[in-house]
This record gives sequence, structure tokens and C-alpha cells, in this order.
Amino acid sequence: MSEGAVGKSGIFFAHEVARKSQYEMISDGIDTLTEGGFLLAAAPTGIGKTAAALASALQASFDNNLATEKPKIIFMTGRQSQHRIVVDTVRQINSRIPEGIPKITLIDIIGREGMCEYVDRSTGKCSCEGDVVEETRKARRSDLRKKLLEEPRHVDWSVKYGKSRKVCSWATARMAAGHADILVCDYNHVFVERVREASLPAMGIELENSILIVDEAHNLPDRIRSGLERRVTDDVFNRALDNIAEYKGNLEKANSNLDLPESGQLRDVRHLEMQVKSLQIPMMNWLKERKKENEMTKGDDMRVPTQDFLDVFSKATEGVLEEDEGDDISRILLMIRRLFSVTIDEEEDSEDEEQNDCTRIAEMLEICIRFRNSSALSLVFDELLDSPRITCHLLDPSVVGKSVFESCRGSILMSGTLFPPMMYSEILGIPANRTVCKVYSSDFPVENRPVLIASDVTSKFTERERSIPLIGQHVRAVIENTDGNVAIFAPSYTMLERIHSDFINLGWDGGKVILKEEQRMSKGRVESMVSRLYEQKQMGGAVIFGVLNGKLSEGVDYSDNVLDSLVCIGLPLPPPSSKQDSLIDYFTKKFDRNRAWKYASLQPAVNSVLQALGRPIRKKEDRAIIVLLESRILERRVSDCMPSMMKIQTSSPSRTAERVKAFFEI
Repeated sequence: MSEGAVGKSGIFFAHEVARKSQYEMISDGIDTLTEGGFLLAAAPTGIGKTAAALASALQASFDNNLATEKPKIIFMTGRQSQHRIVVDTVRQINSRIPEGIPKITLIDIIGREGMCEYVDRSTGKCSCEGDVVEETRKARRSDLRKKLLEEPRHVDWSVKYGKSRKVCSWATARMAAGHADILVCDYNHVFVERVREASLPAMGIELENSILIVDEAHNLPDRIRSGLERRVTDDVFNRALDNIAEYKGNLEKANSNLDLPESGQLRDVRHLEMQVKSLQIPMMNWLKERKKENEMTKGDDMRVPTQDFLDVFSKATEGVLEEDEGDDISRILLMIRRLFSVTIDEEEDSEDEEQNDCTRIAEMLEICIRFRNSSALSLVFDELLDSPRITCHLLDPSVVGKSVFESCRGSILMSGTLFPPMMYSEILGIPANRTVCKVYSSDFPVENRPVLIASDVTSKFTERERSIPLIGQHVRAVIENTDGNVAIFAPSYTMLERIHSDFINLGWDGGKVILKEEQRMSKGRVESMVSRLYEQKQMGGAVIFGVLNGKLSEGVDYSDNVLDSLVCIGLPLPPPSSKQDSLIDYFTKKFDRNRAWKYASLQPAVNSVLQALGRPIRKKEDRAIIVLLESRILERRVSDCMPSMMKIQTSSPSRTAERVKAFFEI
């Protein structure tokens, strides 16, 4: 099969011709999925990963070599913009499917909070359907379900239609998902156990008969980790008591109104209240002891044995309730059940997704008990604004990923920075005997995206002060020789502020509009800032400042060649912390010392740079120059972590100016 022809997979390919790398990915995907395997594809921007993955999965599903029942395809992505690309791609596939072959059906879904107008957590009901009578509700859901299955529709359409017809788009999408060929959703639907167990069976989807496509798969390890990250502070028990008091009051009122004897729920919540009250002082004292201990070591944080944390609960609650006598774990498990039963009314406009502190405590305890004998979980003590807190960190994503991948019918994991693919295979626990790791080349002209690497500067802490003035000169050289938009990405917000303030004080703007990323920027603010780039493209340009691994360097697709130059400053290695020490120790035991440092520190930092590198070039005809202000990238141990690219060494700001000027004169 040659470039341009797509052969057998052309039935489900969205375009008439396939690029060389795209064709290779399709062929590899079909071969791998047909055998029930896993393709880890490091595929650069522009090869058409979405179309290739869908063509592979649909062909494997169509051939039905994997199971007696046609497998479901679950396409997971963390960005709603990618949801739209998947929907549009399937529409293109349907426009090309030959007569006699059924059109592909698709359901696009996000979290309930994003699809329902308001969800009452005390009842679990939403307000989408208001006072609609049952018969009308069923008819409207049936109508929407039919529309969702007749052609691929983006979730925004579903929500808008649902609001106009007073029908719950979330509930209807779940009803329809089991009848569709493809489900588009977030990682959480599969890789967070609690969400998976609540969603997939309700949708009539079996993981065991599903093909998984994981987009932007370099994010998956951290997404799995964050799914099991929980935190408790010193005041969480006071707020939990408020939750309990509100819940108890509601139950007492209900029992009184109905003239009922005391219910089991009411007895449980009274017992829970006694237990949580017994915990307040012991937990406060324990946290104070950890604070003193941490101050003695003069550290910002410290590791805490999981069992020590659990012991506070077991000792404080021992003897509080005679009927709860038993071993420590049994008593804590009963307490967890009671904590989960507490539901409260929430403010409709609240932005806090975890108002119920009883749930927060319960989830933290549940995770600690699950991993109490495992080094895969690390508990860390630190302080936020003088408030002591304990955070649990999952170190090993494979404790979740392994069972998921072993259960499914095969998977394609893809990203422009899934590099090296074998690292992700090992970290996620993907069965090695069924895994194919491939690095695909870009079909874009290398001369359109040269990479300058400065040998005279670094963000390395011991040399940073010497480098900062030179970094500023390199940045100025790029800005002054770029007739258009420039993006500047720093390794941290601290360094971003330093570079930005120098930029403002020394007047480097050259008449360009200045934009700067702020911590915890809203989605709307990000979109507004990016829109300014398009406005300024033909008006002298703009300079946009951001951070590596931030919203502007990873979460934005800069289309239409809106970025002309991009500067990445430094290497964003994780700062020293107890969490990072725990991760390196764990990986050292699981792999070896060299891989531990590479997997925990170096490769994630390099991949953050690679993510930024992919922002300016989105199409074959796009042109942009990349400047990496970090000498360590020239070292073999770092360069070996990067795919091949057109690298040009620059040794001074004047040489950078010459190179940038020459690029735009071509």
C-alpha cells in the first residue's frame, strides 16, 4: 500500500489520501488492534492522529476479529476542542462510507456538571426537566436520543437542544451511548474507578469489549495520579461537623414531619457526629507535631507514614461507640460508609466542587486504607498560608492503568510528545507482550521549523543569575527581528515574572502588544488573550508570556500560523519536594536509578518543552522559528530524550538575531 492510497482501511478513513506517516499509523493500528494489542504512537502535530486512530479502530471493530460482539470504541481526550475534532472527523468518515455499510454512530459526553443546569447533590437530581410530567419526559428523551444517534453531534449541540426542549442531555446521552459505535469522553470515565463503575455499566458499555483511544496520552499518568490525590487540612473536621449537623437536622425534620420513629440513617449520623468530634483535638495535635517536626528539619514539607495517619483515626474513635468494637480497619471502614452517606444542599452558584468535607475525609481514608501496605502511595505534610495539611499522592499510575489495559480489547495511545513510548508503556503498566511502540516522523518541511539552541544560557539554579541578563538579550533579539507574534515560555511563574519585568522596564516591546499568563487564569481569559494574537498579527504583532506546562503552552491550538516565533526558556525540572523524592525512590526500586531520574524528572521536563514546540506549526505550510534558551538540551542525556529535528546551535544573542532575521528574509 503506497502513500495516498489507504487500501482496506479506506472505508473508514476521513480523507481521500493519507500522508506517509498517517498511512503507517493506520496500518500499525489495524495490525495491533486486530491482535488485541496496544499501539503507543509518538506522532507529531499534523500527521492526522485522530483520523488515523479512528480508521484503525473502526476497521478492527468492523472486521470483528476481537470478539463475537462488535467492540465499542471509547475515544478519550481531556480537551473539549478535541471532542469537536473527533465529531467532525466521524462526519467526514460517514460522508465517504460506501453504500451498504451502516453509518458510524457517536455519542459525545462530558461531566454532569457541564451538561446539566443544576445538580442537587443531596438528591442526585438535576433541574433540567423541571416539572415535566413522566410521559412527556420519556417522549422528549426518546426524541433527543434519536437525534443523537442519527448523526454525530458535539456535546454543545446536545446541551443547547436539551435546554430548549427541557430535557436532560446528560441522562439522554448516557441512554444512547450503549447503542453507538463510538463514545467520546474524558479520561475519568475509564481511569477513575468510582466514575467508571458509575458510568460505563449505566451506559451499557463493557470495558472488556471496548477499544480505547487515548488522545494526548502523555497526560494520562498525571491524570490517573490526580484521580487519587486527596487533601485534608486542620479545619476540615470543623467543616465536616457543620455538614453533619445540617444533614442530621434535615433527617430529624423529615422524621418529625412524618411522625416516624428514629431511622437507621439518623442513628448513623449521630454516631458519626460523635466520632468526628472525638477526632478534632487528636488530629489537631497530630498536625501540630508534624509542623514542629518539619520546622526542625527546616524543610518545606515532609513524608508521613500512611499508617501513622490511620492510627490517629483508629485511636481517637476507639471506645467511642460500643457497637463499633472490632479491629481498627473495620471501625474506620464503617466510619467511611457513614461519611459517604452525608449529603447537604449546596449553593447553586458555588464554584467549589467539594463542598462536602465528609466526602473529602471519606475518600482520603478510603485511599489510605487501600494503599496502607503499599509504597505506591505517599503522604506528604506541608502548610498553605500557615494552615497544616496532609496530601496523598499516587506514585504509580500502573496500579490503575494495568487492570484497565488488561481488561480492554486493545488500545491506541497517541500524542505528539509520547516520547519515548516505551517509558509510558512501563509507567502505565501496559502488557509488554502485546505492546507496539512507534515514533512517526513529521511530514512537514524541516526548514519551516528550525530550532535554535543557545549554548551560552541555562536555567540551572547554580548558573541562573549569570544567565538571566543573557536570556533577556536573546529574547530581545527574537522580538526585534520578528515581524509578527512572539510567544515566550518560562520554566516557572517566578522566572516568568523576572523576564517580563525586565522586558517592561527596559522597553523591548518594539511597539508590540504585551500579554501575560496569570496563575489560575479562567478559560475565558485564555481565549480572550489568544484572540488578541489574531487581532495583532497584521498590526505590528504581540508578545505573549506564559509558562512551560501551562495553559498557553499546552492547552491552546494556535491555528492559521498566528505564532511567528517561539522562545522556550530553560528546562522545567520539578523542584525538590518530598513528593518528588518519593517518586524517585519508588521508581528506583521498580526500575533502576537511571530510569528513575529520567522517568520522574528529566523526560517530563523535556516533554513540556516539546509540547510548547508543537504550538506554532499546525499545518504543512506554517512557518515559525523556535529558540530554546537552555544549554543542557545540547547534552546527550537530554538530547536523547527528544525526537529528531532541525537543530542549529547559537552561541550569543547577536548570533540569535542573525539567525532569526535570516529566517524571515527567506
